[in-house]
Amino acid sequence: MTINPLEYSAASHPGLMRDNNEDCFLSQPEHGLWLVADGMGGHEAGEVASAIVRDTIERETHENPAISLLDTIQHAHATILKSAAQGIGAPGMGSTVVALKSNSESYQVAWVGDSRAYLWTPSREGGRLERLSTDHSYVQMLVETGVIRAEDAEFHPEKNIITQCLGMQELPQVRVDFVEHQWHKDQWILLCSDGLTDEVNDKTIAQILFESNNCLAAVDQLLHAALTGGGRDNITLQIIESPLRDNPLRKGLWQWVPYLTGKTLVDAWIFGAALASLVSILFYVMYF
Repeated sequence: MTINPLEYSAASHPGLMRDNNEDCFLSQPEHGLWLVADGMGGHEAGEVASAIVRDTIERETHENPAISLLDTIQHAHATILKSAAQGIGAPGMGSTVVALKSNSESYQVAWVGDSRAYLWTPSREGGRLERLSTDHSYVQMLVETGVIRAEDAEFHPEKNIITQCLGMQELPQVRVDFVEHQWHKDQWILLCSDGLTDEVNDKTIAQILFESNNCLAAVDQLLHAALTGGGRDNITLQIIESPLRDNPLRKGLWQWVPYLTGKTLVDAWIFGAALASLVSILFYVMYF
């Protein structure tokens, strides 16, 4: 296992029902920083708000790499409020944000609103998809208070009502939630706006990630799935790979070992013995 620079892939699409894209994203591997922001407030307002989020977090991280991700998000909220008061954008504009700050061993994910972060941990049995973020939404509040079941949230008619966002005028400060974890080998983190998750459920996301050989292919397939599912909103997503990865050649060889017992070394011995037997039989047939 080696430690590598983080690899990533990103895409943003206006969708099939919108003529403008209020989403934006930031990818700065040199600062270990990635984010997705989903603006709201209509044409020439939502895109202004999300751009303010991106530019504020980018500028402050560049000027002070040690600054807290939570602080930069809080400052982005204040900047949207100040900009709207100065006539930039429009009153009431706002934006969600989900951001990743990473180093060679650990990472932090922080968010406000309903843009999401997922952790994908692969395995030969199929892998595991874990939602790292918790939506700041009315429906999530109903789930947490036991009014509705978690499995019913996806189909609730008010699932897109959020309880807070950056730029919300009623809030002098927003609550920035976050998680911190250690990286494990070959993990991926998916950051996305609700344009993806409204069209593609978690089960399908997991299946696409499992079937994708790299993050570029995964992003392409997820975007295609969201557009095929309806593409009713702007769609933005990024996948960032763990810096801890198996040697590419070793990883490539292991993928040819069939899943038999669930124990990689045992499966490799069985597969190797079967290949050796086949080669012996072919040699015997050809020369005797």
